Amino acid sequence: MLDELIVLETPPLYSCYARCGEQKSIPILGGHARRIVHGAINIGTGDIQLLITPQWNRFTPQDFLHVIRAHWRGWHIVLFEDRGSPHTATESQQCAAQLGIQIRCLPRATPELNAMDHLWRQTKGPALASCPSSSVDQSALTLCRDIIALSPQERLRKAGVLSGNFWLTK
Repeated sequence: MLDELIVLETPPLYSCYARCGEQKSIPILGGHARRIVHGAINIGTGDIQLLITPQWNRFTPQDFLHVIRAHWRGWHIVLFEDRGSPHTATESQQCAAQLGIQIRCLPRATPELNAMDHLWRQTKGPALASCPSSSVDQSALTLCRDIIALSPQERLRKAGVLSGNFWLTK
């Protein structure tokens, strides 16, 4: 399963504590920097591969396909991904074919089918919410470190693969 996540310079604010009667000051940096975290999870082993890029264009999926192939060298790879235009671009499809990676596109507007999307949802909040960092690069690294620190079994659990209702195990 493959998916991307946008990490913004200003983190989401879920909660903030202050003394009763005092207003809490929230730093807003005013920048619009972003990083794209690309992730692929092996739903059989819980192994993961991550890549941080400054943008998401027609070339970054191809770069990530090379990272995936290098990591899972010799494996027969069937990759499930959404129908984002960089994924469906002819160049990306040709790159996958050259690398021996089969691509299966998930139906439109069905993030619940993508295990990587569930993993992002379970890890982004605790890693980034309500915690301003010194840079967007630091935020993206923090997210990646938190995911890598999880055991393979914990990654599969957070991704919903072990739920008993995962669509590929039926």
